[in-house]
Amino acid sequence: RMIAAQDAAQIRKKNRGTEAAAQARKQRNVINAQAREDWVGWLAGTMLRRVHTETGFRERVVAFWSDHFTAHGKRGVVRRATTPYIDDAIRPHIAGRFIDVLEAAVMHPLMLDYLDQARSVGPNSGMALRRKGDAGLNENLAREVLELHTLGVGGPYGQGDVTELAELFTGMTFEARNGYKFRKDFVEPGPETVLGATYADAYNDKPVREVLVALAAHPATARHIATKLAVHFVSDTPDPGLIDALEASYLATDGALMPLYETLLGHASAWDATLANFKPPIDFVSSAMRALAVPSDALEQMTERQVRNILNKPLVVMGQEWERPIGPDGWPEEDPHWVTPQGLAGRVTWAMSVPERVLGTVPDPRGFVDVALGTYANDAVRFAAGAAESKPEAIGLVLMSPAFQRR
Repeated sequence: RMIAAQDAAQIRKKNRGTEAAAQARKQRNVINAQAREDWVGWLAGTMLRRVHTETGFRERVVAFWSDHFTAHGKRGVVRRATTPYIDDAIRPHIAGRFIDVLEAAVMHPLMLDYLDQARSVGPNSGMALRRKGDAGLNENLAREVLELHTLGVGGPYGQGDVTELAELFTGMTFEARNGYKFRKDFVEPGPETVLGATYADAYNDKPVREVLVALAAHPATARHIATKLAVHFVSDTPDPGLIDALEASYLATDGALMPLYETLLGHASAWDATLANFKPPIDFVSSAMRALAVPSDALEQMTERQVRNILNKPLVVMGQEWERPIGPDGWPEEDPHWVTPQGLAGRVTWAMSVPERVLGTVPDPRGFVDVALGTYANDAVRFAAGAAESKPEAIGLVLMSPAFQRR
């Protein structure tokens, strides 16, 4: 679609005021409409995968790394390319090593677009000389790689490291027809030094891969990843021993992810019966749909508008628009961000009205209490489920119970 949109734009540019330009404009509208339709389909598909998967931990891991490496397009059809990016750069690497997913995500065209790397030009590069100053270095990707993807906020780096890494990254760009492309004329000449290590002057992406390997192996990265995993999967204030164990596993296995997950799942604090983290809206909606056992065809048979109305629009009201995090640091983990009057009101509205719209007939609320809450069902929730004025209202009360709001 990026190629088709680019071709249509060229036709319009060369044939202004003609029938050919008008047809190209119509074609661009069709392309955009198809992109919007697929985007809605990917939203429904993502939710249904969460509902029906038999490997729930896998989907949680994919969501975790997708948020860690947040990226979305800024303009045109690439604005809706996040799901393809996740399928390209995240999902295939979740059982490998951290360097695998780091390299795949950082060098992916969508990340290059999101953090403006595709237009970053070395101040002394061939392109800068040709443009006579009308080109500049962009430090966005370099800063986020250090601050968010690897070493973490407060990591052992300074502004000089950011600038040198940004210069080392010059040359990484992409084209609609060919995807990722390294442009030698964008490269800042000369060696670059990052965290005390010097990377040779080269007009290819070998130094880029070398610095990513070094950053992935850094002890600060191990600590940063260990902390994020513990917070996401266990608690906003995890057991320090869990973080230590995850850090040790990362360092001992060169960032191998499967042993890291094994350490996480094998730690006693991961099995504490206390429900700690408040569910973000996407987790609330998908877990509710899983508890309701929403069948695949219930969403597949809906129109684009219907899917938007029962999924995306309510998520916006709850504070978590699908695939649109607030910034490159992804969605917040802290409970106060999600416990807001508007967010809770949005959850109540969704819980009370959407299940019946999706299913037609909701299940018996008295049995649904145990399906949805298991051992966390208490007498108060059971009473509410049996005393509500209608079945849809009773289902909504179960979904809004304190236990269901946490994971």
